[in-house]
Amino acid sequence: MNKKIRIKRIDKSLPLPEYKTAGAAGFDLSARERATIPTHKVGYVPLNVAIAPPEGHFLLLAARSSLQKRGLTMANGVGIGDADFSGNDDEYQAALYNFTDADVVVERGERIVQGIFIPVTHADFEEVDDMNNRTRGGFGSTGVR
Repeated sequence: MNKKIRIKRIDKSLPLPEYKTAGAAGFDLSARERATIPTHKVGYVPLNVAIAPPEGHFLLLAARSSLQKRGLTMANGVGIGDADFSGNDDEYQAALYNFTDADVVVERGERIVQGIFIPVTHADFEEVDDMNNRTRGGFGSTGVR
């Protein structure tokens, strides 16, 4: 099922985001300009688009699997693009952390993150004194094998 998505490219000489295979869940987003991510620091890479997620959805930004091969990861794990973050000047950016001992250069046009539209459910929180179940434990409570 395809939905029409409003998108504005900042630099029209770069391609629109695209799904690289018919079964891809995410579409690739590229760097608008060359950026150097300093060693053990966070750098910001503009992604060349403002996108209006469809009503009832948000845009999840996740690292492409190849990003870690370069010694980079998304600084905050993932990015969340709310439906109301979609103005003319609201260009998405990737906050990348360089975990290597050398600066890493991201080239203009390089595909670095992927976007996935996810449905949103807003909760109507009901506070309770008892969750009506047993406590299961914390991290690793079921063992490793």
